[in-house]
Amino acid sequence: MTPTGLSGPPSFIDLFAGCGGLSLGLLSAGWNGSFAVEKDPDAFATLQKNLIDGSRVRQFGWPEWYPKAPRTIASLLTDFEAELKLLRGNIDLMAGGPPCQGFSSLGRRSPGDPRNRLFESYLSAVELIRPRFLIVENVLGIGFSRPEVVGQTEDGEPEHRYSMLLKRGLWTLGYDTYSSTVLASDFGVAQTRPRYFVIGVQAGLAGRIGIDPFQLLKGHRRSFLASKGLGEGRIGVSQAISDFESGWAAIRPSSERRNYFEILPGLCRTRYQALLRAPSGEILADSTRMPKHRSRTRERMEQILRQCEPGKKVSASLRMKLGIKKHSIRRLDPDSPAPTLSTLPDDFVHYSEPRVLTVREMARLQSFPDWFSFQGNYTTGERRRVLECPRYTQVGNAVAPFVAEAIGQMLLGVLHRVRTGPTDKFTPPTKLGASVLPALIAREP
Repeated sequence: MTPTGLSGPPSFIDLFAGCGGLSLGLLSAGWNGSFAVEKDPDAFATLQKNLIDGSRVRQFGWPEWYPKAPRTIASLLTDFEAELKLLRGNIDLMAGGPPCQGFSSLGRRSPGDPRNRLFESYLSAVELIRPRFLIVENVLGIGFSRPEVVGQTEDGEPEHRYSMLLKRGLWTLGYDTYSSTVLASDFGVAQTRPRYFVIGVQAGLAGRIGIDPFQLLKGHRRSFLASKGLGEGRIGVSQAISDFESGWAAIRPSSERRNYFEILPGLCRTRYQALLRAPSGEILADSTRMPKHRSRTRERMEQILRQCEPGKKVSASLRMKLGIKKHSIRRLDPDSPAPTLSTLPDDFVHYSEPRVLTVREMARLQSFPDWFSFQGNYTTGERRRVLECPRYTQVGNAVAPFVAEAIGQMLLGVLHRVRTGPTDKFTPPTKLGASVLPALIAREP
């Protein structure tokens, strides 16, 4: 017998959606998207072009009452509270998590930090909609510094202040929480990218699962990789982007901007590339514009290729010799997954060519398919970086779609187990109230 309120196709909403990496993975796994929330115009334009107005997998259904436009979580709650309440009982999954910088010891860590309001708004959205499951993704070590470690998780990993506040808030709302570090490279992504995930389950449903969802995810890994033909899943950088190498690809004037050139990929060379490339004979990949390096910059990169070991950061002595102040720059290793991509293209030098990666190559390392089109500027100046979300930033901030797809498939299995399990009724807890964040912080030892 199907439990009350658990019939119908599985549905999700995505808060803090960015350009859509998490949504793309969930849609690919078979989830139905209701709507997504993203405040940045460029990131939302990417999301809309690929997953709202059209998609190669499936696209968001999108309710009539919710405009297709950039929007903050706060305005969603203010302008559509009545509509959100009507969703209660009809949304299976809420994806996306609020940023954690307002809780870091590197900042003032004040209850008045405006970023803390995103945390409070997130909990308010959970309270209004009551999704059955939650996915929250954030950077590894979400406290950013050792003083933020305030305990340990059940599997012995350090517990940070932000994660404890999040779990307390969700527990108050009636959710059991599970957390773990997930490596993107374990799921066929050509990038290590360790990320901290929290999965929340309504307390009345948690007993039907019978196992930590992350244990289910580990068990699902092999079948996920097998379904994609990726073997053990350890994908090196060259397996992802070697068809863009100068010896294979074609170079032509950029179709997006004068005085630039772009790369047209050559013949498909690996299974990973075949998964992400457009159908044969159809050239759809955008964001292949090559960076325009100064001659001095190219000379430095040529020396890095000659003197720096693949996969290693440029040594202090070589940085001094080349006049490089940046400490994080490294040469990519063609035979290993890339380190975690940042939003800055000059953090990495191509493994065999004196240049940084294109947006499309970074997207390949994130497991975005070539049909996925990125909108907005390629990059922006340092002063405007906090106000804009150009293409490199969109890719660097995204959840790797393959990881999201694997988690989405696992949760579909969990949902099936819940729907076919006992019919014990879940009683929502009492109202949390708008002052949850200061109260939680006040209880923090």
